[in-house]
Amino acid sequence: MASSEQGVHRICDRYVDDYAAADPVQATFLGIDGYDDRLTDYSPDGYAARAALAATALAAVEAAEPADAGERAAKAVFTERVGLEREIHAAGLDVASLNVIASPVQELRMAFDLMPTDTPEQWANIAARLRAVPETLAGMRRSLLAGADAGQVAALRQVGKVAEQCETWAGLKDEDGFFDGLVAGAGEPGEALRADLGHGARVAQEAFAEFAGFLRAELAPRAPVKDAVGEDVYKLWSRFFIGAELDPREAYEWGWAEFSRIEAEMREVAGRIKAGATVAEAADVLDAEPRYRVRGRAEFEAWMQNLSDEALNSLRGKHFEIPDALMGLECRIAPPGGGVGAYYTAPSADFSRPGRMWWSVPAGREEFITWREVSTVYHEGVPGHHLQIATAVYQSASLNKYQRLMAFTSGHAEGWALYSERLMQDLGYLADDGDLLGMLSEQLFRAARVVVDLGMHLELEIPAGTGFHEGERWTPELGLEFMLTRTVTDQAHVRDEIDRYLGWPGQAPAYKLGERLWLAARDEARARQGAAFDIKQLHTRALRLGGMGLDTLRTQLATLD
Repeated sequence: MASSEQGVHRICDRYVDDYAAADPVQATFLGIDGYDDRLTDYSPDGYAARAALAATALAAVEAAEPADAGERAAKAVFTERVGLEREIHAAGLDVASLNVIASPVQELRMAFDLMPTDTPEQWANIAARLRAVPETLAGMRRSLLAGADAGQVAALRQVGKVAEQCETWAGLKDEDGFFDGLVAGAGEPGEALRADLGHGARVAQEAFAEFAGFLRAELAPRAPVKDAVGEDVYKLWSRFFIGAELDPREAYEWGWAEFSRIEAEMREVAGRIKAGATVAEAADVLDAEPRYRVRGRAEFEAWMQNLSDEALNSLRGKHFEIPDALMGLECRIAPPGGGVGAYYTAPSADFSRPGRMWWSVPAGREEFITWREVSTVYHEGVPGHHLQIATAVYQSASLNKYQRLMAFTSGHAEGWALYSERLMQDLGYLADDGDLLGMLSEQLFRAARVVVDLGMHLELEIPAGTGFHEGERWTPELGLEFMLTRTVTDQAHVRDEIDRYLGWPGQAPAYKLGERLWLAARDEARARQGAAFDIKQLHTRALRLGGMGLDTLRTQLATLD
């Protein structure tokens, strides 16, 4: 790395340090120590302070002369990513952020999942954070009202659904409050700390209950009923999620073509499962087979841990270079209240906290169908998110802190994870037709996301020849109908997904659009290198580049000869 105090790597490192101090919740997600007793200031002043940090660092990086190829790549990554964050702030979209899956409300709650709990000192940090929840939510409230005053308010659907999440965490639904459950695991921390934790849990839950009331009583009346964000906002968010300029019409047409291609492939596999069966009929056959069923949440957690461990051990050395630090990947059932589905959280910078795969399941579910989930384990774990993200974290000798910890882009990361699902088929891990149909159903689902997300937010026309409400324009109701009738994804998951797309415009298509680029880059490398092409070497070198937008990735991958 460059030794100059104003070198690109140094500036980026300093920015991560400064940002962690200004955003303690994000510091916890990044695994940066020293801020676990504090919470982020989500007030307008807090957003303004973080935007000022970004502006200063961005100007410094733009002015810096890269010392070598590594710094040139780092400069490209930083200016593209942080530049987009500046645009989002200038548009007032960060202050007004509220959705069902990835907004400050969820970040605040989820930060407690990632905090260490081994010592009384660590429990004291949790107690301090619990006490700070009311003021943190008050700051969030001020920002949402400021956004509303500026004409930026999340759609009514998002406001109502987030209120429901807050009520769940507050213990106002069928289950105990999240924070009561959290502090119940404290063991014997001492009488004073036990009392402090109990008090903190109560005030945190009361604050979430009050915040739910604010959302319903004050923000909901100001929220638009219409979910579609329109083309201008959609294009900005899409650039943020994929790191490239999107041609919405081209992507929409390609999404339909990809959907039709995967549908045909699924029909072929369905016919092998049961002669003459439709995809839905084949899915029913698989659902009824005892070998694909797991009963109980603990058993399901054990199933995904075993499958994840098997993948790590069998891929290591043969298909991927996997350092010892990456061999610990924990699989857990997520706390209730969030959206249904699986997600990954990265290891800490020093790997003292491992990477984790979390599975959020519907309330009350005790039976799980594994043929639907095998490829999801590969997507979230290895060779998907864990291998990619943890590999970047591990590259302290070649990447700066920003590249290792903060350069995540959905198109890059989700594209790789979706690419990994297909790769596992190529490597022979999906020889069972049930598991293969499960992977293809996920591929179909992601292709449907391209169509539905673009269609709903831009209110596009449904083309002729699709066999679905041809000539009509997309609405949330048609989006739900399409996902329920043209995919074989679990219905509870589908209903959650529509809410997710409508609150997170441009993110859902990033999976398939990112996969398209990874596949194209592999084909281009194979064509350039001919007989010398080595896919293991390509994967190793590509993963060691760290996160970046798709345009930057395209440029970087073209140099890997």
